[in-house]
Amino acid sequence: MRIGMTEIIIIALIVLLLFGGKKIPELMRGLGKGVRSFKDGMEGKDEKSADAEKMEKEPENKTE
Repeated sequence: MRIGMTEIIIIALIVLLLFGGKKIPELMRGLGKGVRSFKDGMEGKDEKSADAEKMEKEPENKTE
């Protein structure tokens, strides 16, 4: 049993009606963060080391 284009459109419309247009981007952002966290967890990384790596890559711009 396969899902066709018509069924996908119907499901998308139902989701749009249930959550509204403003809430969907927030849900997708949360889903993306969850997937990224899961992948990092599978690779053995944790949030602290990922944040530290990100800070090392970004150049420090101090205007003092």
